[in-house]
Amino acid sequence: MSHQIIQPVGWAPAKGYANGVLTRGNVLHIGGQIGWNSQKEFETDDFVAQLKQTLENVRAIVEAAGGQVEDIVRMTWFVTDKQDYLSRQREVGGAYQQVLGKHFPALSMLVVADLIEDRAKIEIEATAELAPR
Repeated sequence: MSHQIIQPVGWAPAKGYANGVLTRGNVLHIGGQIGWNSQKEFETDDFVAQLKQTLENVRAIVEAAGGQVEDIVRMTWFVTDKQDYLSRQREVGGAYQQVLGKHFPALSMLVVADLIEDRAKIEIEATAELAPR
């Protein structure tokens, strides 16, 4: 097999998609993560709290593949409320550093009209390059 599906232990199964796919070259492609917990339940509708959970989900997938946050090389953020993001920059930065520290990969951000899950305020997809096994 040329790739391996990555699913953190204890997470509810992904249906119709993979949370992560690790390729032969140790490149980890992380599918869009949102602010729900490992059981696909939202615990809050607060933007910053969902951002933190989303980043924790990304980190969990990287770690399940045997990597660490420093292996993340690219992220794309999709946010539904530009003003909520802009007005809470200090909180956004704090949540980011709590989860990913001072590691800053290449990043793109898009403002979107909506996400598939109605309660989702943010979605993040990422790519990580893991050390050879």
